[in-house]
Amino acid sequence: MTKPVIEAFFDEATHTISYLLGDPATRKAAVIDPVLDFDLASGAADTGSAERILAFAEEGDWQIAMVLETHAHADHLSAAPFIKARTGAWIGIGARIKDVQKIFRPVFAMEDLATDGSDFDRLFGDGERFAIGELEVRVMHVPGHTPADVAYLVADAAFVGDTLFMPDFGTARADFPGGDARTLYRSIRRLLELPRETRLFLCHDYKAPGRDDYRWETTVGEQLRANVHAAEGMDEDGFVALRESRDQGLAVPKLLLPSIQVNIRAGRFEEAQDNGVTYLRIPVKWTGGQTSDPVAGEGSGQTSIE
Repeated sequence: MTKPVIEAFFDEATHTISYLLGDPATRKAAVIDPVLDFDLASGAADTGSAERILAFAEEGDWQIAMVLETHAHADHLSAAPFIKARTGAWIGIGARIKDVQKIFRPVFAMEDLATDGSDFDRLFGDGERFAIGELEVRVMHVPGHTPADVAYLVADAAFVGDTLFMPDFGTARADFPGGDARTLYRSIRRLLELPRETRLFLCHDYKAPGRDDYRWETTVGEQLRANVHAAEGMDEDGFVALRESRDQGLAVPKLLLPSIQVNIRAGRFEEAQDNGVTYLRIPVKWTGGQTSDPVAGEGSGQTSIE
Protein backbone atom coordinates (compact mmCIF):
# COMPACT_ATOMS: atom_id res chain seq x y z
CA MET A 1 0.00 0.00 0.00
CA THR A 2 1.36 3.41 -1.00
CA LYS A 3 1.92 5.63 2.01
CA PRO A 4 0.59 9.15 1.41
CA VAL A 5 2.62 12.28 1.99
CA ILE A 6 0.89 14.52 4.55
CA GLU A 7 2.00 18.07 5.29
CA ALA A 8 0.16 20.11 7.93
CA PHE A 9 -0.27 23.90 7.96
CA PHE A 10 -1.38 25.43 11.26
CA ASP A 11 -3.23 28.75 11.37
CA GLU A 12 -2.98 30.03 14.94
CA ALA A 13 -5.51 32.83 14.43
CA THR A 14 -8.31 30.28 13.93
CA HIS A 15 -6.59 27.24 15.50
CA THR A 16 -7.16 25.45 12.19
CA ILE A 17 -4.98 22.82 10.55
CA SER A 18 -5.05 22.53 6.76
CA TYR A 19 -3.34 19.68 4.97
CA LEU A 20 -1.68 18.86 1.70
CA LEU A 21 -2.29 15.17 1.02
CA GLY A 22 -0.14 13.82 -1.79
CA ASP A 23 0.48 10.64 -3.77
CA PRO A 24 4.28 10.27 -4.07
CA ALA A 25 3.97 8.06 -7.16
CA THR A 26 2.15 10.59 -9.34
CA ARG A 27 2.76 13.89 -7.43
CA LYS A 28 -1.01 14.50 -7.47
CA ALA A 29 -2.31 16.14 -4.30
CA ALA A 30 -5.38 17.39 -2.47
CA VAL A 31 -5.67 20.32 -0.10
CA ILE A 32 -7.94 19.72 2.88
CA ASP A 33 -9.72 22.56 4.73
CA PRO A 34 -7.71 25.59 3.51
CA VAL A 35 -8.04 28.86 5.43
CA LEU A 36 -8.68 32.36 4.06
CA ASP A 37 -7.18 34.93 6.39
CA PHE A 38 -9.90 37.32 7.54
CA ASP A 39 -9.82 40.13 10.09
CA LEU A 40 -13.32 40.75 11.37
CA ALA A 41 -12.60 44.17 12.87
CA SER A 42 -11.30 45.68 9.62
CA GLY A 43 -13.01 43.44 7.07
CA ALA A 44 -9.61 42.73 5.49
CA ALA A 45 -9.18 39.40 3.70
CA ASP A 46 -5.85 37.91 2.68
CA THR A 47 -4.58 34.71 1.07
CA GLY A 48 -1.31 34.34 2.96
CA SER A 49 -2.21 31.02 4.60
CA ALA A 50 -3.32 29.49 1.31
CA GLU A 51 -0.22 30.81 -0.45
CA ARG A 52 1.95 28.91 2.04
CA ILE A 53 0.32 25.70 0.83
CA LEU A 54 0.73 26.65 -2.83
CA ALA A 55 4.39 27.51 -2.26
CA PHE A 56 4.99 24.13 -0.61
CA ALA A 57 3.27 22.40 -3.53
CA GLU A 58 5.34 24.28 -6.09
CA GLU A 59 8.60 23.55 -4.29
CA GLY A 60 7.76 19.86 -4.06
CA ASP A 61 6.40 19.56 -7.60
CA TRP A 62 2.93 18.66 -6.33
CA GLN A 63 -0.02 19.10 -8.67
CA ILE A 64 -3.05 20.14 -6.63
CA ALA A 65 -6.01 18.40 -8.23
CA MET A 66 -8.73 19.00 -5.64
CA VAL A 67 -9.76 20.85 -2.50
CA LEU A 68 -11.60 18.73 0.06
CA GLU A 69 -13.75 20.32 2.75
CA THR A 70 -14.67 18.21 5.77
CA HIS A 71 -17.73 20.44 6.39
CA ALA A 72 -18.94 24.04 6.17
CA HIS A 73 -16.75 25.58 8.85
CA ALA A 74 -18.11 28.06 11.38
CA ASP A 75 -14.80 29.43 12.62
CA HIS A 76 -12.83 30.31 9.50
CA LEU A 77 -13.50 31.25 5.90
CA SER A 78 -12.46 28.79 3.21
CA ALA A 79 -9.73 29.59 0.70
CA ALA A 80 -11.00 26.89 -1.66
CA PRO A 81 -11.95 29.31 -4.49
CA PHE A 82 -8.51 30.92 -4.39
CA ILE A 83 -6.76 27.56 -4.69
CA LYS A 84 -9.16 26.53 -7.44
CA ALA A 85 -8.43 29.73 -9.37
CA ARG A 86 -4.68 29.23 -9.06
CA THR A 87 -4.53 25.49 -9.81
CA GLY A 88 -7.70 24.43 -11.62
CA ALA A 89 -8.57 22.11 -8.71
CA TRP A 90 -12.16 21.05 -8.13
CA ILE A 91 -13.89 21.51 -4.74
CA GLY A 92 -15.60 18.64 -2.93
CA ILE A 93 -17.68 18.28 0.25
CA GLY A 94 -20.20 15.88 1.77
CA ALA A 95 -23.53 15.66 -0.06
CA ARG A 96 -25.46 16.69 3.04
CA ILE A 97 -24.18 20.24 2.53
CA LYS A 98 -27.57 20.67 0.90
CA ASP A 99 -29.19 20.35 4.34
CA VAL A 100 -26.85 22.99 5.77
CA GLN A 101 -27.66 25.34 2.89
CA LYS A 102 -31.38 24.90 3.54
CA ILE A 103 -30.89 25.69 7.23
CA PHE A 104 -28.90 28.89 6.69
CA ARG A 105 -30.39 30.32 3.49
CA PRO A 106 -33.29 31.98 5.38
CA VAL A 107 -31.01 33.04 8.26
CA PHE A 108 -29.03 35.27 5.88
CA ALA A 109 -31.89 35.98 3.42
CA MET A 110 -29.67 34.55 0.65
CA GLU A 111 -32.40 34.29 -1.95
CA ASP A 112 -29.91 33.61 -4.74
CA LEU A 113 -28.36 30.62 -2.95
CA ALA A 114 -29.12 27.28 -4.58
CA THR A 115 -29.72 24.58 -1.98
CA ASP A 116 -28.69 21.70 -4.21
CA GLY A 117 -24.97 21.86 -3.45
CA SER A 118 -24.19 23.14 -6.93
CA ASP A 119 -21.74 25.76 -5.63
CA PHE A 120 -19.41 22.79 -5.12
CA ASP A 121 -17.93 20.67 -7.91
CA ARG A 122 -18.28 17.28 -6.18
CA LEU A 123 -20.68 16.03 -3.52
CA PHE A 124 -19.68 12.86 -1.68
CA GLY A 125 -21.98 10.24 -0.23
CA ASP A 126 -21.14 7.86 2.61
CA GLY A 127 -18.81 5.13 1.38
CA GLU A 128 -18.00 6.86 -1.90
CA ARG A 129 -14.48 6.35 -3.26
CA PHE A 130 -12.29 8.51 -5.48
CA ALA A 131 -8.61 8.75 -6.28
CA ILE A 132 -5.75 11.15 -5.70
CA GLY A 133 -3.31 9.81 -8.26
CA GLU A 134 -2.92 6.18 -7.22
CA LEU A 135 -4.23 6.75 -3.69
CA GLU A 136 -7.77 5.58 -3.01
CA VAL A 137 -9.86 7.82 -0.78
CA ARG A 138 -12.96 6.57 1.02
CA VAL A 139 -15.55 9.01 2.35
CA MET A 140 -17.22 8.41 5.71
CA HIS A 141 -20.28 10.48 6.62
CA VAL A 142 -19.80 11.55 10.27
CA PRO A 143 -22.64 13.96 11.13
CA GLY A 144 -23.33 15.45 14.53
CA HIS A 145 -21.18 18.57 14.60
CA THR A 146 -23.11 19.53 11.46
CA PRO A 147 -25.33 17.38 9.21
CA ALA A 148 -22.73 17.40 6.43
CA ASP A 149 -19.46 16.40 8.15
CA VAL A 150 -17.36 13.80 6.38
CA ALA A 151 -14.02 12.14 7.07
CA TYR A 152 -11.58 11.22 4.31
CA LEU A 153 -9.84 7.85 4.76
CA VAL A 154 -6.59 7.23 2.87
CA ALA A 155 -4.38 4.20 3.56
CA ASP A 156 -3.71 4.30 7.33
CA ALA A 157 -4.83 7.92 7.74
CA ALA A 158 -8.20 9.59 8.34
CA PHE A 159 -8.91 13.32 8.14
CA VAL A 160 -11.77 13.71 10.60
CA GLY A 161 -12.52 17.44 10.53
CA ASP A 162 -14.19 18.73 13.70
CA THR A 163 -15.61 15.40 14.86
CA LEU A 164 -12.76 14.60 17.26
CA PHE A 165 -10.05 16.69 18.93
CA MET A 166 -6.90 15.55 20.67
CA PRO A 167 -7.68 13.01 23.44
CA ASP A 168 -6.98 15.56 26.19
CA PHE A 169 -9.44 18.05 24.66
CA GLY A 170 -12.27 15.72 23.65
CA THR A 171 -14.83 16.19 20.91
CA ALA A 172 -16.56 18.81 18.77
CA ARG A 173 -19.53 20.86 19.86
CA ALA A 174 -22.94 19.75 18.60
CA ASP A 175 -25.11 22.81 19.27
CA PHE A 176 -24.99 24.50 15.88
CA PRO A 177 -28.24 24.38 13.83
CA GLY A 178 -28.54 20.84 12.50
CA GLY A 179 -26.04 19.48 15.01
CA ASP A 180 -26.91 16.71 17.45
CA ALA A 181 -24.89 15.18 20.29
CA ARG A 182 -26.42 11.71 19.94
CA THR A 183 -25.64 11.64 16.23
CA LEU A 184 -22.12 12.85 16.97
CA TYR A 185 -21.57 9.99 19.43
CA ARG A 186 -22.57 7.44 16.79
CA SER A 187 -20.26 9.04 14.22
CA ILE A 188 -17.37 8.95 16.69
CA ARG A 189 -18.00 5.29 17.39
CA ARG A 190 -17.82 4.57 13.64
CA LEU A 191 -14.46 6.31 13.45
CA LEU A 192 -13.17 4.45 16.50
CA GLU A 193 -14.07 1.13 14.89
CA LEU A 194 -11.22 1.71 12.43
CA PRO A 195 -8.00 -0.22 13.15
CA ARG A 196 -6.37 1.06 16.34
CA GLU A 197 -3.21 2.09 14.47
CA THR A 198 -5.16 4.36 12.11
CA ARG A 199 -3.75 7.89 12.25
CA LEU A 200 -6.34 10.60 12.82
CA PHE A 201 -5.62 14.10 11.50
CA LEU A 202 -7.67 16.82 13.15
CA CYS A 203 -8.96 20.16 11.89
CA HIS A 204 -8.40 22.11 15.13
CA ASP A 205 -6.40 22.22 18.32
CA TYR A 206 -6.79 24.63 21.22
CA LYS A 207 -4.15 23.36 23.69
CA ALA A 208 -5.85 21.46 26.47
CA PRO A 209 -5.19 22.77 30.00
CA GLY A 210 -1.68 21.85 31.05
CA ARG A 211 -0.38 21.42 27.51
CA ASP A 212 1.89 24.09 25.99
CA ASP A 213 2.09 22.92 22.38
CA TYR A 214 -0.36 22.47 19.53
CA ARG A 215 -1.04 18.95 18.28
CA TRP A 216 -3.19 17.58 15.49
CA GLU A 217 -2.24 13.94 14.92
CA THR A 218 -3.43 11.07 17.11
CA THR A 219 -4.56 7.46 16.59
CA VAL A 220 -7.72 5.46 17.07
CA GLY A 221 -5.97 3.56 19.87
CA GLU A 222 -5.05 6.76 21.70
CA GLN A 223 -8.60 8.06 21.41
CA LEU A 224 -10.08 4.84 22.74
CA ARG A 225 -7.66 4.86 25.66
CA ALA A 226 -7.66 8.51 26.66
CA ASN A 227 -10.29 10.74 25.02
CA VAL A 228 -11.81 12.73 27.87
CA HIS A 229 -15.28 12.62 26.25
CA ALA A 230 -15.34 9.44 24.19
CA ALA A 231 -12.87 6.85 25.45
CA GLU A 232 -13.83 3.19 25.64
CA GLY A 233 -16.53 2.75 28.26
CA MET A 234 -18.35 6.04 27.60
CA ASP A 235 -21.91 5.12 26.69
CA GLU A 236 -24.23 7.12 24.47
CA ASP A 237 -26.41 8.65 27.18
CA GLY A 238 -23.37 9.65 29.21
CA PHE A 239 -21.74 11.28 26.21
CA VAL A 240 -24.91 13.18 25.27
CA ALA A 241 -25.29 14.53 28.81
CA LEU A 242 -21.64 15.61 28.92
CA ARG A 243 -21.65 17.13 25.44
CA GLU A 244 -24.90 19.06 25.86
CA SER A 245 -23.83 20.39 29.25
CA ARG A 246 -20.50 21.54 27.86
CA ASP A 247 -22.09 23.14 24.80
CA GLN A 248 -24.31 25.34 26.97
CA GLY A 249 -21.24 27.18 28.24
CA LEU A 250 -19.43 27.65 24.93
CA ALA A 251 -19.13 31.05 23.30
CA VAL A 252 -20.23 31.69 19.72
CA PRO A 253 -17.21 31.47 17.36
CA LYS A 254 -15.93 34.94 16.49
CA LEU A 255 -16.13 34.30 12.74
CA LEU A 256 -19.40 32.35 12.77
CA LEU A 257 -21.51 34.80 10.75
CA PRO A 258 -19.04 35.53 7.95
CA SER A 259 -17.81 31.93 7.83
CA ILE A 260 -21.16 30.20 7.41
CA GLN A 261 -22.54 32.45 4.70
CA VAL A 262 -19.32 32.23 2.68
CA ASN A 263 -18.56 28.56 3.24
CA ILE A 264 -21.98 27.22 2.24
CA ARG A 265 -21.18 28.82 -1.14
CA ALA A 266 -17.92 26.81 -1.36
CA GLY A 267 -15.98 29.82 -0.05
CA ARG A 268 -17.43 32.23 -2.58
CA PHE A 269 -18.39 35.78 -1.61
CA GLU A 270 -21.33 37.60 -3.14
CA GLU A 271 -20.45 39.76 -6.13
CA ALA A 272 -18.69 43.04 -5.37
CA GLN A 273 -20.73 46.24 -5.60
CA ASP A 274 -20.00 49.05 -8.04
CA ASN A 275 -17.48 50.47 -5.58
CA GLY A 276 -15.44 47.25 -5.81
CA VAL A 277 -16.23 46.22 -2.23
CA THR A 278 -17.76 42.89 -1.25
CA TYR A 279 -20.25 42.90 1.64
CA LEU A 280 -21.30 40.31 4.20
CA ARG A 281 -24.64 40.07 5.97
CA ILE A 282 -25.19 40.26 9.72
CA PRO A 283 -28.64 39.19 10.98
CA VAL A 284 -29.66 41.53 13.79
CA LYS A 285 -32.13 40.28 16.40
CA TRP A 286 -33.64 42.73 18.84
CA THR A 287 -33.59 41.55 22.44
CA GLY A 288 -35.04 42.70 25.74
CA GLY A 289 -38.63 42.52 24.50
CA GLN A 290 -37.98 44.76 21.50
CA THR A 291 -39.66 43.20 18.45
CA SER A 292 -38.69 45.74 15.81
CA ASP A 293 -36.18 48.43 14.95
CA PRO A 294 -37.23 51.29 17.28
CA VAL A 295 -36.22 53.80 14.63
CA ALA A 296 -37.57 52.14 11.49
CA GLY A 297 -40.81 50.94 13.08
CA GLU A 298 -42.50 47.57 12.95
CA GLY A 299 -40.57 44.64 11.52
CA SER A 300 -40.06 40.93 11.71
CA GLY A 301 -37.62 41.11 14.60
CA GLN A 302 -34.63 40.28 12.42
CA THR A 303 -32.87 42.74 10.16
CA SER A 304 -30.05 42.02 7.75
CA ILE A 305 -27.38 44.72 7.65
CA GLU A 306 -25.10 44.38 4.67
